[in-house]
Amino acid sequence: MNKKPPIAPPPGFARQLPGDDVGYTIVGNPLTREFPVVSDTSNTPTAALLDGATVRTEVCLPMRLLDGRDVEAQVYTFHGLADGKEHIALKFGKPGAAPLVRLHSECLTGDVFGSLRCDCGPQLHEALRLLNNEGGYLLYLRQEGRGIGLYSKLDAYRLQEQGRDTYAADRELGHGTDARDYTAAAQMLRALGLQRIELLSNNPDKSSQLEQHGIQVASRLTGVHANPHNVGYLRAKATQTHHVLATILPNFPVGAS
Repeated sequence: MNKKPPIAPPPGFARQLPGDDVGYTIVGNPLTREFPVVSDTSNTPTAALLDGATVRTEVCLPMRLLDGRDVEAQVYTFHGLADGKEHIALKFGKPGAAPLVRLHSECLTGDVFGSLRCDCGPQLHEALRLLNNEGGYLLYLRQEGRGIGLYSKLDAYRLQEQGRDTYAADRELGHGTDARDYTAAAQMLRALGLQRIELLSNNPDKSSQLEQHGIQVASRLTGVHANPHNVGYLRAKATQTHHVLATILPNFPVGAS
């Protein structure tokens, strides 16, 4: 099986391995709000595809945040997304010209049931709080288990209980390291009239794919939501797919994940 090549750290970051810990040393100023120069994609073969998605519906959604605040978001659905899935976008407040945006891949176990095996739930709640405070968009993407689906993710959990890391478990099941494609996310942004964003993420693959589709991306790191059950998962993300952790991971005992 051909393995997906490792993702290089984004400019401004250098990986650091102090002892058994995994973290990142910031080099320069990676949290700058400056935007990279993105080549004109108007004549590329994908331009028609990217501009083919349109907003389908818009509806108001009253919500209660984790801190108890009642807020409202505008929810958008779309026609013409490349993968045919039912992704949605939530708009909070009055976003600026280059709004804060979170691309969040669906995680039933973390987002709904509060699983401690991953950091998905805390990242979602962090994003909702920031977006409500500052204005911006959450793109909730139907990419359960990094794109392999719920049942396969749970099968991978069983292999993790036997000692595999999160990526080795997926590969043993016949999947790639990360099956997610963010073409639909770029389509959604363009359908919403967004060409420049501040991306809330620690995953360099997200910004890289969006930039390949002509979206100008400035970065803001998510927090590091470590616990005894997910520290091995976070270390695997940092070392194998170069997720940018803004702090050194604590030395928790090895947990179930």
